[in-house]
Amino acid sequence: MSDESIDVLLSEGRTFPPPPGFRERALIGDTSLYDHAERDLDGFWLDQTRRLVGWFQEPETALEWEPPHCTWFRDGRLNASHSCLDRHVEAGRGDRIAYHFVPEDPDEPHRAISYAELLEQVCRTAGALRELGVGKGDVVGIYMGMVPELPVAMLACARIGAPHVVVFGGFSSASLGERLEGTGARLLVTQDEAWRKGAAIPLKAIADEAAELAPSVQGMLVLRRTGADVTMREGRDHWWHDAVERQAATFEAEPVEAEHTLFCLHTSGTTAKPKAAVHTTGGYLTYASATHRWVFDIQDGDVWWCAADVGWVTGHSYIVYGPLNNGATSVLYEGDPMHPSPARHWQIIERYQVTQYYTAPTLIRAFIKAGSEHPEAHDLSSLRLLGTVGEPINPEAWVWYWKTIGGGRCPVVDTWWQTETGGIMIAPLPGVTTAKPGSATRPLPGIRAEVVDDQGNPVAAGRGGYLVLRRPWPGIFRTLYDDDARYVGNYFERFGPETYFAGDGARVDEDGCFWLLGRIDDVMNVSGHRLSTIELESALVEHPAVAEAAATAAPDALTGQTPLCFVLLRSGYEPSDQLAAELRDWIGEKIGKIARPKAVIIVSDLPKTRSGKIMRRLLRDIAEGHELGDTTTLRDPAVVEEIKQKADEVLAASR
Repeated sequence: MSDESIDVLLSEGRTFPPPPGFRERALIGDTSLYDHAERDLDGFWLDQTRRLVGWFQEPETALEWEPPHCTWFRDGRLNASHSCLDRHVEAGRGDRIAYHFVPEDPDEPHRAISYAELLEQVCRTAGALRELGVGKGDVVGIYMGMVPELPVAMLACARIGAPHVVVFGGFSSASLGERLEGTGARLLVTQDEAWRKGAAIPLKAIADEAAELAPSVQGMLVLRRTGADVTMREGRDHWWHDAVERQAATFEAEPVEAEHTLFCLHTSGTTAKPKAAVHTTGGYLTYASATHRWVFDIQDGDVWWCAADVGWVTGHSYIVYGPLNNGATSVLYEGDPMHPSPARHWQIIERYQVTQYYTAPTLIRAFIKAGSEHPEAHDLSSLRLLGTVGEPINPEAWVWYWKTIGGGRCPVVDTWWQTETGGIMIAPLPGVTTAKPGSATRPLPGIRAEVVDDQGNPVAAGRGGYLVLRRPWPGIFRTLYDDDARYVGNYFERFGPETYFAGDGARVDEDGCFWLLGRIDDVMNVSGHRLSTIELESALVEHPAVAEAAATAAPDALTGQTPLCFVLLRSGYEPSDQLAAELRDWIGEKIGKIARPKAVIIVSDLPKTRSGKIMRRLLRDIAEGHELGDTTTLRDPAVVEEIKQKADEVLAASR
């Protein structure tokens, strides 16, 4: 066996079984799903799709696999919009609330949108798209804020069989134009402006610049949100209220094959040309719906809130397609989680009696920094389950979330998955699994995950290595748009065509629980020891002064690389050289001298995207003295200059 595994030096021993009474009320309270999937994988997924999805023609075939390519339910026919909307209305559930829309402005009226109302708006929008020349197979770009018309536009595209490409509303015109042109989008749906932290973001102006870079875009449908004056090009641009509201309230859904493309969604393009993952209708809808029900224990009467952005895959799967296909009631919040105060999310949970809340570790750490007094001032007793997504969660943040937000009574489901997987792959089933802070625990039913070394051999329990998936699942993306060679090369070349390489490091403990160690690119080599940045960050967050941390590697003539850490302090703590030195020693005590960083740098903020993810690539650029890459997606680009100046001073003093 190769020695090229990742050293794991930090341990976590706390365990949290399902809370008393939860298992008895849970949708899944035993291991029968796992057993069925292992006994008969095809039969298992056929059973799930027939239970969860509204098919026009039910499939008789499950998986067809010619590694690395696969299909699911190839002989079935359906329409995602029909499955998400029509069948609920036809079953007499049209009055059920699909979305509680919460505008960013606290003084603006909220909207409750029923399934019947949502269906009507989707039908009218589908009619407008058809009138504007969009047909089955035509790609439609969507560039909007978090307004109800965003899922309406997605479902309208699905209704006519037009694949959609949603681009996050924080991207620049260059990033938007590249994504539109790369997928050949024929029409772009956008809005005049979007609200963010009380400021108006000029989406239409950005879209106009992007359209100059994407000649494939022949039309634009524009929602009026703020009422700002915007330029409307004659013949190309059409107001939503003109084009949509005059359409008929009914529009027949187009039956499509199960393998018909539902959408393309770009993975990170910060270091290379962005990759457009292609997801197809039948398998994706099945997987998003099943995982939504299993992991979050979705039951009638629940109020579900996924506090992500629809511009990312989390929003596609767990704000739009999974919840709507399951007939759930969701909260849809337009704005920034800290606007106008850090109490905004807790106010919303209290008002709508939210039962399941799903957010990112980055935001949890921001809440910790803001102080526990904000959630403690609100009644959060409606909550019965908490979830995390986006990156591994530090154990101390997990425990704070469980105790402060969940009151010590709610299971916490830490989920691992990717844009490419379409849905959650590794996570606790809350009525079955004993949770461990910082661990995503076990692969879901039907998923076969392993941790391997450089040669593809399984590593011993407790050792770190590369996370791989050994067989297909319905939600797996089918290819990269117009670039199948890159699909094969990036994901299936390293360990063979039957093995999906996730690009993440992980370890499996003696109980079979998976611990994610971050992207392989974030592993550093210190004197021959391969250390994960996640471990350093988790150790720092255990210190009572630290709210959030990010680690990267700096070059070192003696050790090859050495850790360099950046921290945000909790309220009540002041930056000082003494505290920075104390934090450096703290890591040495918690992990070992080999992990003690060159320096711990206290900063006012970390470089984060508008969705809240830390851009560790920029920290790596700073540590290595490279020219900074693209910063257009940052929430506050000025933060990078502050960090760079402080890091340059520290690194210069140590040379």
